[in-house]
Amino acid sequence: MRHLTVDAESAGQRLDNFLMRVLKGVPKTHVYRVIRSGEVRVNKGRASADTRVAEGDEVRVPPVRLPEPSTAPPAPAREFPVLLEDEHLLAIAKPAGVAVHGGSGVSSGVIEQLRSSRPTARFLELVHRLDKETSGVLLLAKKRSALTALQDQFRSRDTGKTYAALVFGAWPDKLKVIDQALHKGLDAQGERHVRVVAADHADGRRSITLVKVAQRLQAGGETLSLLDVTLKTGRTHQIRVHLASNGCAIVGDPKYGDFARNKAFARATRFERMFLHARQLAFDHPATAERITLVAPLPADCETLLHP
Repeated sequence: MRHLTVDAESAGQRLDNFLMRVLKGVPKTHVYRVIRSGEVRVNKGRASADTRVAEGDEVRVPPVRLPEPSTAPPAPAREFPVLLEDEHLLAIAKPAGVAVHGGSGVSSGVIEQLRSSRPTARFLELVHRLDKETSGVLLLAKKRSALTALQDQFRSRDTGKTYAALVFGAWPDKLKVIDQALHKGLDAQGERHVRVVAADHADGRRSITLVKVAQRLQAGGETLSLLDVTLKTGRTHQIRVHLASNGCAIVGDPKYGDFARNKAFARATRFERMFLHARQLAFDHPATAERITLVAPLPADCETLLHP
């Protein structure tokens, strides 16, 4: 039995996340099992997975079998274009085609590659996520206190997130607000899939997306609309599903778009990925409370498509 004292860096963290950091490599299912069973105690009392630990708390951790040391090669060291960095946070321009973290067949992602390139960094964690094929602003925390403060802002929707999305078709100028509930489930292949459902659906979550037409163009034999898309809620695949459900799928979207149309467009233009870019992110600095607005320029291949 181990008795751990929560330090200042871990203060404010959920109990499940605290344990997963302490018990690196132990499956999440086992961590949740020992919490539910009451074997984990905080200040000698039972606690739930979402209990927030405080500095000085004593956490009793039962014996667990740790996995054998991994023989997998370390993640390749890689740096990314930096938009902002100080002692509290790091903001980068993530390229398309790179996952934010390893897993599900991906050996390493942005976080593992950054840790490899910064071996002396004491702390480096993702604040939020972007899909693998989405480029743009990605925020990371360099202190536990910054991580919890920033994640609280994301949860309470105090951040401003704007994306550039190129879609097939002529988006109607009058369609500026999409207010459709979304339901996250699995498709026939057992993969995550999100769909629009009725507002009163038992498992639906209200989702709001604001849309503004930034440019209209022709390319690859297609009529296209470049949209500025602002998220008022942050659901999984929200932009992709909302736009596709209104008749204008994102160019290159492999999940919610048209496979044949994407393939023909890629053949005509040599643009072979999804055109979704996290263009702007606004948030309050976790230490100074100053409002920060970060902008990631469009990747070169997107600019070339828009302005050949």
